[in-house]
Amino acid sequence: MHSDTVAREVRRRRTFAIISHPDAGKSTMTEALALHARMISEAGAVHGKAGRKATVSDWMEMEKARGISVSSTALQFNYTASQSPTTPADDPDHPHVVNLVDTPGHADFSEDTYRVLTAVDAAVMLIDAAKGLEPQTLKLFQVCRHRGIPVITVVNKWDRPGRTPLELIDEISERIGLTPTPLFVPVGIAGDFRGLLDRRTGEYVRFSRTAGGAKIAPEEILDADAAAAREGDEWASALEESELLSEMGQDHDQEMFLAGQTSPMIFTSAMLNFGVRQLLEALVELAPAPAGRLDVDDNLRDVTEPFSAVVFKVQAGMDASHRDRLAYMRIVSGEFERGMVVTHAQTGKPFATKYAQAVFGRDRSTVDTAYPGDVVGLVNAMALAPGDTLFDAPRVQFPPIPSFAPEHFATLRANSAGKYKQFRKAMDQLDSEGVVQVLRNDTRGDASPVLAAVGPMQFEVVTARMKSEFGVDTTIEPLGYSLARRTDEGSRAELDRQRGVEVFTRTDGAILALFSDKWRLAYVEKELPDLTLEPLVATAD
Repeated sequence: MHSDTVAREVRRRRTFAIISHPDAGKSTMTEALALHARMISEAGAVHGKAGRKATVSDWMEMEKARGISVSSTALQFNYTASQSPTTPADDPDHPHVVNLVDTPGHADFSEDTYRVLTAVDAAVMLIDAAKGLEPQTLKLFQVCRHRGIPVITVVNKWDRPGRTPLELIDEISERIGLTPTPLFVPVGIAGDFRGLLDRRTGEYVRFSRTAGGAKIAPEEILDADAAAAREGDEWASALEESELLSEMGQDHDQEMFLAGQTSPMIFTSAMLNFGVRQLLEALVELAPAPAGRLDVDDNLRDVTEPFSAVVFKVQAGMDASHRDRLAYMRIVSGEFERGMVVTHAQTGKPFATKYAQAVFGRDRSTVDTAYPGDVVGLVNAMALAPGDTLFDAPRVQFPPIPSFAPEHFATLRANSAGKYKQFRKAMDQLDSEGVVQVLRNDTRGDASPVLAAVGPMQFEVVTARMKSEFGVDTTIEPLGYSLARRTDEGSRAELDRQRGVEVFTRTDGAILALFSDKWRLAYVEKELPDLTLEPLVATAD
């Protein structure tokens, strides 16, 4: 393996995730991107209703029934950017390699989304043209900001009635301190999407609808005079908005974008496939290529050094005919070759990579080689957990992935005492996958562990998988706690004496104090200021 080969492969790659509030159109956008990459011939959208065609990235029965994404999948495709005055012609023999790491769309699965955001170099923030910034979008953006991930903003559903471009731009600027720099201005108000004014070329990209939005929308490129003749006042209005943005200094600046101060903005309709090509072009042109990563000792593992990777997700039950367990790893450095024996940093044991796959929904294909930025699924990876490091010498270990702050708590027990052994095995597996956080203390014992989750739907996933994969019927009972704080052994005894407080140890060894509500927490903090009570990652309050 030559470092110059790895360096060339790294330059070709773009690895990103789409983050959004539920129902902003993320699954539909994923499908539209796959369509534009010629990976599928026809788009099938999810609208949150049973019985409609499910997108190829949604595979769980629960996902199909509800039209939501619960599990994350990874999609890789080649894309050659079109030739334009602002995009140099790609080498057709070496197109860009785009890795789209799909994330759970439902608010209850934010912890899984957080893990995905440790594996990407850029994010597409998808917002609804009518609703603007919503709570889940805000929360996920803060995670991106915390991690220094540059964000491209996509205003979706412009084919439906919504707000004005300037309203949306102002809201983003004011609420999250991110300055949008639109690359395009829509021609036609929300609900009357005709095309896009390319602010960098001055040209008009006019779209035509296809039946049901199932095919790539035809585009017509017009110069300014032809656009004015075709669209009249709508074109004049788009020009005025573009000029106003320039006067306000809201033109794209690559350094400010990479520094997380600005966000290129694109207006789209994923349902109609309008603006999707423009998003792909922006991704390959503007998003950063994979970079090295700091290890636990703050030393940089450069992309051209020998192989290393981070496991960011573990998923079981993806193949009904084979009860396997798939660990997704993001390659950080070097070249990965299927069959190579690497070292698992957490245990020091060798790990064989014979069964390495690319996974998109239920579709799998064998991966023989991969490079930094790529996502590879390792089958039957029983020893691996989210946050683990794999490496080829020299040794490296990357920092663990923080756990999200849970907001819902419940006890789980097997309905039949005779199923206790299967129950324990299932609980250990779901815990190691990171489906929920499992909390224990001496008072409650192991027969009815306490589950901690970002949202209650995670509990539904646990009970459904307990029954389908392990044959264990369970009962879940909500607990009267609403927030958690990290504490320590020295504070445990005093906290356990407080009303409305209970202390647990999480599987990773963290000691968590659960509080009935924020007023109880405020009282304890005021009365016992010497106790250790620290917020967890992404705590909302």
